[in-house]
Amino acid sequence: MNTTPMPADCATTPDALKAFVYHEAMLLDTQRYDEWLSLYAEDGLYWMPLAQDQPPGDLAPSLLYEDLLLLRLRIQRYGNPRAHSLHPAVRGLRILQAPQLLASDADTGQHQLRTPFLYVETQGDTQRMLAATAIHTIEGRPGQFKLRMKKVVLLNADASLPAFQLLL
Repeated sequence: MNTTPMPADCATTPDALKAFVYHEAMLLDTQRYDEWLSLYAEDGLYWMPLAQDQPPGDLAPSLLYEDLLLLRLRIQRYGNPRAHSLHPAVRGLRILQAPQLLASDADTGQHQLRTPFLYVETQGDTQRMLAATAIHTIEGRPGQFKLRMKKVVLLNADASLPAFQLLL
């Protein structure tokens, strides 16, 4: 396994949180999914709502609402040679704006960041682009951060969307 640790030179918690968000995107871009999964808390969630103001939970339909078990199954599928929709190979790239710290509580170790980004996915001769905003809910202290939830709000979540294969 090729491991690249998060930068240890982050002087403040806000800097370390921003480095965590960039590190998370890099792991997805380089398809280092096991390392990416290790960023999640045991009760972590990956959520793509259908509407920006949709309340959390699985009572309303979402594009994705996956806990760690479902994320592990998805990652296992990525490595399965019989996952025919992944042939030819699929690659994704995230172009992030600077993460914005929305909330941070040093006493409880709860933090929230907002990061608008563009996602480009390519497979064979086809390339798709989506615009989205990620809301990372992170717990812990620098060097021990865990993702409690990654909420990805597509700019056009209410539109007819193309099939995209990888996690944003």
